[in-house]
Amino acid sequence: MSSFAAEQAYLTTLYQRLDSLRDQADERLKGILLESGGTPQGRAQREANRSHYADQLAQMNAVENGLCFGRLDYTAGETRYIGRLGLSAPEHDQDPLLIDWRAPASRAFYLATAVSPDGVKRRRHLRTKGRKLTGIDDEVLDLEAGGAGGREDVTGEAALLSALTAERTGRMRDIVETIQAEQDEIIRAGLNGVTVVQGGPGTGKTAVALHRAAYLLYTYRAQLTKQGVLILGPNATFLRYISQVLPSLAETGVLLATLGDMFPGVRARATEKPAIAAIKGRLDMLEVLRKAVADRQAVPDDYVEVDHDGYPLRIERSVLEDARSAARRSERPHNVARAIFVTEAIHALSLQIAERIGADPLGGENLLSAADLAETRRELREDIDVQRALFDFWPVLTPRQVLRDLLSDADRLESAGGDPLLLRDRDARWSPADVPLLDELAELLGVDETLQKRQAAQERREAIEYAEGVLEIVEGSRSLDFEDQEEEILSAIDVVDASAFVERHEVIDTRTAAERAAADRTWVFGHVIVDEAQELSPMAWRLLMRRCPSRSMTVVGDVAQTSELTGATGWEQVFEPYVAQRWNLVELTVNYRTPAEVMAVAADVLAAIDAALQPPRSVRSAGVDPWALRVPRVALGAETIAAVRAETAEVGEGRVGVLVPEALAEELGRQLVEAVPGAAVGEQPDLLNQVALMTVRQAKGLEFDAVVVVEPDEIIAESPRGLSDLYVAVTRATRRLGVLHSNDLPKVLAALAS
Repeated sequence: MSSFAAEQAYLTTLYQRLDSLRDQADERLKGILLESGGTPQGRAQREANRSHYADQLAQMNAVENGLCFGRLDYTAGETRYIGRLGLSAPEHDQDPLLIDWRAPASRAFYLATAVSPDGVKRRRHLRTKGRKLTGIDDEVLDLEAGGAGGREDVTGEAALLSALTAERTGRMRDIVETIQAEQDEIIRAGLNGVTVVQGGPGTGKTAVALHRAAYLLYTYRAQLTKQGVLILGPNATFLRYISQVLPSLAETGVLLATLGDMFPGVRARATEKPAIAAIKGRLDMLEVLRKAVADRQAVPDDYVEVDHDGYPLRIERSVLEDARSAARRSERPHNVARAIFVTEAIHALSLQIAERIGADPLGGENLLSAADLAETRRELREDIDVQRALFDFWPVLTPRQVLRDLLSDADRLESAGGDPLLLRDRDARWSPADVPLLDELAELLGVDETLQKRQAAQERREAIEYAEGVLEIVEGSRSLDFEDQEEEILSAIDVVDASAFVERHEVIDTRTAAERAAADRTWVFGHVIVDEAQELSPMAWRLLMRRCPSRSMTVVGDVAQTSELTGATGWEQVFEPYVAQRWNLVELTVNYRTPAEVMAVAADVLAAIDAALQPPRSVRSAGVDPWALRVPRVALGAETIAAVRAETAEVGEGRVGVLVPEALAEELGRQLVEAVPGAAVGEQPDLLNQVALMTVRQAKGLEFDAVVVVEPDEIIAESPRGLSDLYVAVTRATRRLGVLHSNDLPKVLAALAS
């Protein structure tokens, strides 16, 4: 049998085993779904089993394509097959048919070289389509056995170059078949501590972060399945772009989110001026928010008068000032401290009433007893007018209410010391920069748990009362049906009381950890991964640190690509306030995406940003030089359309990105859609379309076969960090780069003019 036929036969065996395991899981799941009833503990266990087998099915379905992609042949005669999921032989559970790529036994597939073969004689890459083998690439690592070719800094060069030159599809592919040594070291790093991955364009930062998530979930399954893993991306388009990577790696339980998703109940997608976002992102906003909350703890100029039990009750300013001081001294959040404020005020008012109605006419001690005072306080607490007055001076507040009031009221904003530029309409949509402010307010306000417990207790009482009614109906029905029968017959009411009835029918929470985390602002994640981390503001980092008090984080980014005005210019400024020097910086230095011809252009832009920065080294050339074309401004739309058509013809089924200044996005987008039906434009363009027009900020983390950059001088001029935006723009291409301009080319792109 030929080598090709033998490998196809082995692949068939693997898929047969996968089908068998899938059928078993499916049958068990169907059996569980047919079960019903039982004790709360039994139902909880049944739900755990259902979730387990559902997850198994999801994993096995996700790895259908590319199940097995590699083989290691050792000098000692052992052979190991490497794939997306571990599979064992049915008759020998310890005899692996396929080794999970994350298992220690598979690591040589990514690290072995001719210089350091680690006992490996040959590494074989298997290329498949569906369940069919389409190609084999061999690397002989034993120099004595046959000599080794290729580059020592690249493992699996043939497979890697095949992946790099493949046409883009609008969705990110995993790199599990072509992980390189420097990437593998980061992917398999331990769970604890902050790991910062600094890397230039095309170094695979995002892919490394996603594969690291899959590795950590495999290695620390029990812990992270319970606590969850958060992956924070720059925008919704980016999240759609990477959405298929983790499922293809047999992981489906990760929460993918943007900053705008991090406050439950709020979907913050509005865009705003960079200067406004910068103000909101600075730590100065902490004092503004504290003052905004304090301003809601008011006292009257003199006094207020309310009717109590038919008599006027005067609530003096001094009474409320003393109550406010006591509540503030507790240093509890606003809504929690409110109980102290109310208690102190009620106590003072009860003494006021006692002085009025219980005074001894002969000047002796007050005639009211302690019990009388307690009754007076109870009556004051139940008095709607009194409670309404106290509520006005120390209201129960929500984060959205406080922030909306603050940003839409010039007087409130001025009183809190906020920048007048923040003033906006009350019905303005939330932006991502608002979310850290909402989160901070949630911390300042807190939640009075006594109210929550009181509400929960009331709901349970109502449920029990309803259950009692149901059981009474059952008992009444039994009496009518069996009144002529002497033999005692048991019914529901004989074996279960109302309380037990309610317990049996309590809803079991069937949500995954990721689903529960998305709905719970106070959720603590087991690990947090941040992509394009250089863009986060100091206020955003405060939010993330609250979500991960263990500081188990993987942070990937490139300070040379920072666009946001409050973004990072160095990692020290981000992490030292939280972990001092206890964070680890690693750098990716090899550019797998951007060809050398394009990177030569980008290098000049990078040098203008910071001469000390070094561009990542490209592993390949595309054989196509970048181009620039000067066109009349009035013809810019037509020339953009012509360039898109030309580039589309060059890349076949690949993707073309058109990156434009924000000021031109709407008009050029309209013209492009009219001329090229199906072109993606707007706030969240669909990258499954072959052509997408977007701003540079929208293009963060994305890649296209060909990129057309329009009016680079305007991209630079739109932001104080415009050079960083241009650097991002010219490094999105995997094959071709073109520039259209109506003015002179910026000096940093002078090489294109020659």
